[in-house]
Amino acid sequence: MRPLTEDETKVFFEKLTKYIGKNVLHLVDRSDETYYFRLHNEKVYYVSDSMLRQAVSIGRDQLASLGVCFGKFTKSKKFKLHITALDYLAQYAKYKLWIKPNGEGSFLYGNHVLKAHIGRITEDTPEHQGVIIFSMSDIPLGFGVTARSTVEIRKLKPTDIVAFHQADIGEYLREQDTLF
Repeated sequence: MRPLTEDETKVFFEKLTKYIGKNVLHLVDRSDETYYFRLHNEKVYYVSDSMLRQAVSIGRDQLASLGVCFGKFTKSKKFKLHITALDYLAQYAKYKLWIKPNGEGSFLYGNHVLKAHIGRITEDTPEHQGVIIFSMSDIPLGFGVTARSTVEIRKLKPTDIVAFHQADIGEYLREQDTLF
């Protein structure tokens, strides 16, 4: 487990900023304990200082995971957020989208969000912006990228795509064999 390089840090924080904006500072500058982002097997983990100290006694080959996995770097050095980061993304989200109960199932099966499924959306959400998708009862379901801005969404047909699916909490069930 090692700290991120300058290039890795830049790519990682650019991706995080797409979803939570300047609230990235809340992840780094915490009042309760010091937290770090560490890289292990091309995956980025969010680890507390106390947990990091305890992990020093475990060998690299034996260490499977540590802290919260925020995502991984692909072979082309792009960063892909994992659904395990959803709790932190939802907590500090800049733009949010709530979907109706009839659209929850569709989204949790990996489909994009349609206009007919939208309950609410944060005002002034731009096009191609990262959004956190919630149920109408404020339960975070996943995240995606808007296909249109808030102004354009009002003019769309009910079957038009509003947000592209990136990840959802149903992935645990659909891809459990590939996670380990």
